This record gives sequence, C-alpha cells and structure tokens, in this order.
Amino acid sequence: MTPIASADESAVAKAHRELEAAGVRTVIGTVVNASGITLAKSVPLARLKIFHESGMGAAPVWHVFTIDGGIAFTDSITTVGDMRLKIDIAGLRVLPGGRAWAPARLFEQDGAASPACARGCLADVEGSLVEAGYQALVGHELEFFLVAPDGAALETAPWVPYGATGLLDRSEFLDDLLSALNQAGLPLEQLHAEYGRNQFEFSLPPAPPVQSADTVVLARIIVGIVARAHGMMASFSPSPFPGSVGNGAHQHFSLRRNGVPLFSGGSGPHGISAEGGAAIGGIIAGLPDVQGFLTGSVLSGSRLAPGTWSGAYLCWGLENREASVRFLNEGQGNPHGANVEVKIVDPSANVYLASAAILALALDGIRGKSGLPAEIPGDPGRLSENERHQANVRLLSNSPAAIIDTLDNSSLARRLLGDAVVDATVAVRRYEQRIAAELTPDELAERFRLAWSI
Repeated sequence: MTPIASADESAVAKAHRELEAAGVRTVIGTVVNASGITLAKSVPLARLKIFHESGMGAAPVWHVFTIDGGIAFTDSITTVGDMRLKIDIAGLRVLPGGRAWAPARLFEQDGAASPACARGCLADVEGSLVEAGYQALVGHELEFFLVAPDGAALETAPWVPYGATGLLDRSEFLDDLLSALNQAGLPLEQLHAEYGRNQFEFSLPPAPPVQSADTVVLARIIVGIVARAHGMMASFSPSPFPGSVGNGAHQHFSLRRNGVPLFSGGSGPHGISAEGGAAIGGIIAGLPDVQGFLTGSVLSGSRLAPGTWSGAYLCWGLENREASVRFLNEGQGNPHGANVEVKIVDPSANVYLASAAILALALDGIRGKSGLPAEIPGDPGRLSENERHQANVRLLSNSPAAIIDTLDNSSLARRLLGDAVVDATVAVRRYEQRIAAELTPDELAERFRLAWSI
C-alpha cells in the first residue's frame, strides 16, 4: 500500500477504501516501550477512523512493562490514569493474512503527547534538527536467529558464515520474507546469512528518522509472521546463545544542511566538514551517557566485547568495525554517500530512543562545536594499553548495572531526551537486573531468548 501523505479526514476515508479493497479486516497499531518490547492493539477495519482520531485506551504502565511480563513502576508511572494509543495513518501498511499495521503514539487524555512515548521523543529530536536547518536520514541493519517455536536452537546442515549454504537451506523462508516485505512496501537493500548458525541480517533503505524507525518495527513484525508460517520463531535477543555471536541492530545516519552533506566535501579527514566532525565528536563524547538506550538490557553486555565487531571501543575510524563509530566514505561502492554507523546498538533497545539519542548527541555536538577526535585507523585491540591511553580510547562498559547507573545520573541524557524516557528506561532495566541476579548466563539467555521477538 502506498503511504498516504496527509492525515485529514479524506485521507482516512481513502485509506479505508484501499484497505478494504486489499482484503484487510483488522488494523494493528504498535508502540515500543522502554524495555524494547512491542505492544499493540487492534481494531476491526470499520474503526480505523476512531483508532486514528480518538485512539484506544492504554494504561500508563505500558511504558514500563518488562521482558518477563512484570511492571517497573516509577514515581510518575503508576496504576492510576489512562492514555490514548493513536495510529499514524501515513504509516499504514498491508500485512499478510487480512491485516494492516500502522505505527502509533501515546497521548494523555487531554490530547497532550505522553512524555515517555518513544516515537514522540524521536519526533521531537527530528523536529529540532529540522528547526536548526539539518536533514537526517537513518538506515538500519537487523540481525536475528531462526529458532524453534520454544526458542531452542535448530539443528541443520553445516553452516558457513556469510555463505550460500544458509541462503539455500532457508530459501523458502527467505523468499516468503522478501515477498511479504515487498507487499508491505518495504524493499530490502540486501539480505545474507550471518556468522552464527541460522542467523541472518538484512539492511533497510535510509529514510527520515521517525519513518526509518517505523520500518524497523514493521520489518520485525513481518519476520515474525513469516517465521511462524514456517514453524519457527525469530530471536532478536542481543545474545541468544552464550559463547556464540550476538545480534546487532546497527544504525547508519547522514546529515545535510540546506542540501549539502556534512560528511563529505569538507576539509577534514576523508572530506568530513567541520559540522560533520562536530557531530561525530558529540557522539563520541556523549555515547557513555546514553549507552543505556542502546545497549541497556540485561543481555546486552554479553554481546559487547572486543573482537566481535560490536563496536566495543569508544572511538571512530574509516571502515573500522571494532570502533563504536564507523565512518563510511562516499564513492562508487557507497551509493548512499558518506555516512556514520553506530555499531553498539542491539535489538533489545527501543529503536526510537536509540535513534533519538544518537541524533540528539550529533546535534548537540554541532551546537557545541565539538572537536573531531583523532581517528583510530586500525583495530584498537592491537594497540598496547599505553597506546590506547595516549589516544584516549577506552572500552565501553559491558556491565548492565554500570550502564544504567550512568544513564540515571546523566544530566546530558536528561537534557537531550527528557526525564520521562530516562526514568522509564532506568526502571525497566533495573528490574531486569533484579530478576536476573541469580541466573547463570545460559539460564539468562534461554529465559529471554524470545523476549524481544514479535
């Protein structure tokens, strides 16, 4: 279904007619909460207009539902009150099986935006960029493992990392996945077998920040639908199987001002402009403060380690997969142009908050005229401890407690994104830490292997 540009009454009526013609019976609206889990309500197609204009009821605790079904109350989020879940008509897409989907936002009963709504938070950051004269495009990479319906590992023929074997062994699933994504108007950039057994990765095309995050949610829903049709589930856990590779959810972004790219055509390293360098500098300086939005779950630390291409070192470099910030230069092999990849993000993160944190740091760096740190051209792990110290390169924390404590105490994170999303994220992640305190790594991975699946 072609996206509808406006959201006035005529657009709703047009959407209703198109969905009816496509055989849609049910419309699903989703939000992603602080735990990184996707929550939803659905209505019959006849109630499409109401879903968009008045919304469906949702308790404030939607923001702080946890990965085990618990609730992480905060001082401001309690059992009292109600919100409205309103879908964005412009994001409607057709799903298999007579269903349609649309991204949603949470509002207070008086119509004010809920301050803890992640999609609203990213919309505010995108608005700040536009107001300052910048245009951002974001592209996402998603990794997942195919597992049995109960989360157990699938036993298959020998696996070749990045090989043709996985593409052939799972060809029926992958063909159906591509067809479903195309039907929903979401063509992929590329798809391949990853390092882990029955692990796959695909890339989504760049788009404006909110729209791009919406496509991640849609893609994960479709992966879940198609996996189920083939008697499987898709695990988006950061570390589904201890001792093996984890799942990443890398984010690429580019910035322009008045149509002029910030990461090329300048006088800095690799053509980075002064503003582009300030954006990268802002991310490097602030990444530890907002890491809880990117790698804050109780399983995230298991993935974040040197030698795993997870970006565990706080630095940047051209095509450096061990750096937390990887720079990709423009050229024939990069048709989208120069861009920056933040590698530490994993799929347990709320995709809207992760994008909001990254872009807010970039804008803050530009406004503060941050300096571009010295590039690390090789693997930081090959440097001596003294060399890393001299280059101001350090490992990002892999301790869930330390990561969330830093987020809780960060005046930077609170200034950029607001107390509501910080407090909600801190609450759910500390809850995770409490329930995981007595679990071994194997028990932890098994219990939450499907926690972020859809």
